[in-house]
Amino acid sequence: MPSGLAALLDDIATIAKVAAASVDDVAAAAGKAGSKAAGVVIDDTAVTPQYVTGFTPDRELPIIWRIAKGSFFNKLVIILPVALLLSLFLPWAITPILMLGGAYLCFEGAEKVWEKIAPHEEESLLEELAELTSSEHEAAMVKGAVRTDFILSAEIMAIALNEVKGLAETSIWLEAGTLAFVAIVITIAVYGVVGLIVKMDDIGLSLAQRENGGSQAIGRALVKGMPKLLAALSTIGTAAMLWVGGQIIVHGFGIHPEEFLGLYEGALAWVADAAMSGVVGLAIGAVIVLAHHILAKRKAR
Repeated sequence: MPSGLAALLDDIATIAKVAAASVDDVAAAAGKAGSKAAGVVIDDTAVTPQYVTGFTPDRELPIIWRIAKGSFFNKLVIILPVALLLSLFLPWAITPILMLGGAYLCFEGAEKVWEKIAPHEEESLLEELAELTSSEHEAAMVKGAVRTDFILSAEIMAIALNEVKGLAETSIWLEAGTLAFVAIVITIAVYGVVGLIVKMDDIGLSLAQRENGGSQAIGRALVKGMPKLLAALSTIGTAAMLWVGGQIIVHGFGIHPEEFLGLYEGALAWVADAAMSGVVGLAIGAVIVLAHHILAKRKAR
């Protein structure tokens, strides 16, 4: 074999080995980052179904797809390059930016709590139905979901970036590859599960119409249980906003609430951190909601 061709093949083999090693590094870093971000991923999954509740069944999956496309755009087009630039030039700015996003989540969660407890005018059934089926309402809900997803996605990507930076050997390409991998896998997982959740009642209806007695029983249980599950997820989603928002803020100040109770690891420490962060999130959100309503009233005068 001519020496030039042999050298070329050797170079190709070397490049292939380096590429394979890089893929392994990305997969390992992404796996570690994904496990660290699991709490935020669960929150994202719990928050999203509330934006689809109330729509007709034929609009549920299209709305979820629109939100998922917005999530891909958030992670890959906006957050990923900004995170890499901040990591290179302004690493100190990442935490304050995340804390601002946490404050927004606190506001969103507290606003939903306010809507539940504050008196408001009841709409007629026809007016409510007209609103739910309007394209303006759908666009507003998608926009709100994508906006909330942006904050949660930023937290997920920040956790992933932090894990990659903790490796013994890292590079801008490893960081970019890991963030892209995490963004794609987590978005598919979250919105795949959300799609399954919101269509579970339709699956139950299909099972209930079969001749098999076992399938009918499972189907009826799904049909009866899904409204309760969606209502529970709406509550969990609101609590998740307050928890994650409060946690981002308190951790941004270097405070770990569970340590005040002498808890440093384990399930009890996690519960204490979540509960105390949620209380902080509700307090911060309540202040922002109050300020927002006062300003809105002044502008209306």
